Amino acid sequence: MDTTYYDHGTPTERWERARMFFDAKDYAAAARVLSGLVEEVPEQSGPRLLLARSYYHSAQLRRAEVELRRVVERDPVEQYARLMLGRTLERQGRQEEADAQLRIAAALAGDFADR
Repeated sequence: MDTTYYDHGTPTERWERARMFFDAKDYAAAARVLSGLVEEVPEQSGPRLLLARSYYHSAQLRRAEVELRRVVERDPVEQYARLMLGRTLERQGRQEEADAQLRIAAALAGDFADR
């Protein structure tokens, strides 16, 4: 597959292109742009989270899980990544694992269950 279009431009231009694809609900195209960008700037959470969301919305759940685990490994208190990881695990039928992530996400958001 020719990826020239997806890899063309500065990181900022590719980030904007990926956001346009994502906003247009072309999640697979957004993921194509973002996968290269994430390799180029692996320390940035924003592109990796959008890549995970693109995978999630295009039902590439294993890939979404991998990216979300990388974010959480780097930043254990990233609440949104924990929430997305929980939702991704739920969609894979892994409820027990999902519940643990969702509890952490809720705690990080300050949503404590009344007990």
